[in-house]
Amino acid sequence: MTSKDLDQMRKDALDIFLAGVRAVEPAAAVKRYCQRKGNELRIHEKVYDLTQFRNIYIIGAGKAGGPMARAMEEILGERITEGLVCVKYGHLAELSRVQLIEAAHPVPDDKGLAAAEAILGLVSKAGEEDLVLCLISGGGSALLPLPVEGLSLEDKQETTKTLLACGAAIHEINALRKHMSRVKGGGLARAVYPATLVSLILSDVIGDDLDVIASGPTVPDLSSFQDCMNIVKKYGIRDMIPEKVRAFFQKGVEGEAPETPKTGDPVFAETESVIIGSNLACVLAAEEKAQGLGYNTVVLSTMIEGETKEVAGVHVAIAKEVQKTGHPISCPACVLSGGETTVTITGRGLGGRNQEFVLAGAMTLNGVEGIVILSAGTDGNDGPTDAAGAIADGQTIARSQALGLNPSDFLSGNDSYHFFQKLGDLIKTGPTNTNVMDLRILLVK
Repeated sequence: MTSKDLDQMRKDALDIFLAGVRAVEPAAAVKRYCQRKGNELRIHEKVYDLTQFRNIYIIGAGKAGGPMARAMEEILGERITEGLVCVKYGHLAELSRVQLIEAAHPVPDDKGLAAAEAILGLVSKAGEEDLVLCLISGGGSALLPLPVEGLSLEDKQETTKTLLACGAAIHEINALRKHMSRVKGGGLARAVYPATLVSLILSDVIGDDLDVIASGPTVPDLSSFQDCMNIVKKYGIRDMIPEKVRAFFQKGVEGEAPETPKTGDPVFAETESVIIGSNLACVLAAEEKAQGLGYNTVVLSTMIEGETKEVAGVHVAIAKEVQKTGHPISCPACVLSGGETTVTITGRGLGGRNQEFVLAGAMTLNGVEGIVILSAGTDGNDGPTDAAGAIADGQTIARSQALGLNPSDFLSGNDSYHFFQKLGDLIKTGPTNTNVMDLRILLVK
């Protein structure tokens, strides 16, 4: 394979990734599901008569909140009474009627706390004759941190950091978040009641579970205090989370602290939730682009999770099988998957699950010609870095060694960012203002 051929494969991989991201652009997704004709607002399959509502409030949280709010302004215009949405730093949009507040993600900060308090203050004005539209996207959990009485923001920050580092899955992390919060786990729906509440949701979790996306602020919570205690025990983090948090969970188990609202609670009587974008939509658009570029395609799953290094090994093994035997598809091939893996942090380096996936994959690919591997987050951020992910091929390890780098040291130190930075193989898109988990692409010739 010539260097020109390899360069073209790398370009193809990036083009396929960007096609997937474009398919879940938030404003377009909102407009696909929301249309207005005069005083009729159709949201998916339901029509709302706007003359029946005195006020319309826009609230929400997530990395895609800016463009989602802009789309609602274009649809509703002056019918919007007031609005407030919390977004990650830098994820902005030009708005006229909805206020954006920037806050931290993935570890919450005081700006997010202030935003959560302000949103609760806003919806406290809503009554039976009002409509509240809630815009939810990835990152919403960290962006609305409002601890229950007795816990502090610092308690939530320390607990979140511990959960992120131990390798817990997102639904496990969010189970604890919900039980520490006045907003999550149906808490926002309780605050909005008795107004009509419609949530437009851009999903960033495996299986599109409504109670997990942004920790389910507007839907019944399916987790319990006992689940929280079981998760703490499972990962051996009992002594790593604040004593006040452990004590609060124990009070909940013993029935001395109120559970989150469950299915059947009257606060959900006038609520609707509509998923307007997901990882599947992203992956299918990427597949269509790959086919247009001449690749045979296979989608492994949009529900991939697990330790990222192990997941990388399986993906590379499939790519090698394609190249050697033509199974499950023949070359030229594009193998796609979505979902969200986890990283158990043991080093002190800088990186994210996508960059670590590509580094582990590159080590397994060492010396193999004709395979390119790319993994990136659709939000443009991978972990605490300014990169969405990385790209590699069978020559990546040899190139790194020529620069005096030891790939094993970077992998064990969770320092994939600096490894790919030195090679010029980081993928940097900047904030995409969307978030539907990750997209992994392996091209095989």
